[in-house]
Amino acid sequence: MALSFDPQELPVLGIDDHLPAVGEEQLQPDALRRRFLAPPTWTPEIAVERRFTTREPTHASVLVPLVQRDAVTVLLTQRTDHLNDHPGQISFPGGRAEPEDADAIATALRETEEEIGLHARHIDVLGSLPTYTTGTGFIVTPVVALIEPPFTIAPDPFEVAEVFEVPLSFLMAPANHRRHGVEVNGVRREFLSMPWQSGEEQTKRYFIWGATAAMLRNFYRFLVA
Repeated sequence: MALSFDPQELPVLGIDDHLPAVGEEQLQPDALRRRFLAPPTWTPEIAVERRFTTREPTHASVLVPLVQRDAVTVLLTQRTDHLNDHPGQISFPGGRAEPEDADAIATALRETEEEIGLHARHIDVLGSLPTYTTGTGFIVTPVVALIEPPFTIAPDPFEVAEVFEVPLSFLMAPANHRRHGVEVNGVRREFLSMPWQSGEEQTKRYFIWGATAAMLRNFYRFLVA
């Protein structure tokens, strides 16, 4: 679904640098595992977007892949520009549930293998976050997992333009969380972005926003609760 606005051109209304970052020790694989084994009492900050479609709600799952490098990273994809839903946007691997899927985790694992070729043998599921409902009608379950290198990927060129990694510490620092707002058809829409620049000269820019940024923000709230 094409957007009627360019999110990258909207002004920044605020930056949440007044909130604490998640400590490095909390971002280690063992600490993340313990967090899911004994989760805190918490409430997602963002659970439902304003709907801008009349189609029936559809269940889906995404994998939040935490790659166990020297410092943990989050593996993300950039969707191809011709897709009907969220074209060109930064996403987690995943997709809609199918009748044969046993549960939300099964959906996330199947979709991840289909989308980027990452086999389940490399995926150690830690747990799930509460569902996030997108404006396009998807009720998404984020499934958080550790990914053990080395692994290979084979992105589906129809769906995936690029696969890349961002340090988890960057995404879990609210100083990198920006707030935006826009009015579409008389309805106010607010969202977060977490722009990431990579490369030695930091010339490659990835604009992480919308549902992906919101689910990362909920992950942040889960870790700091």
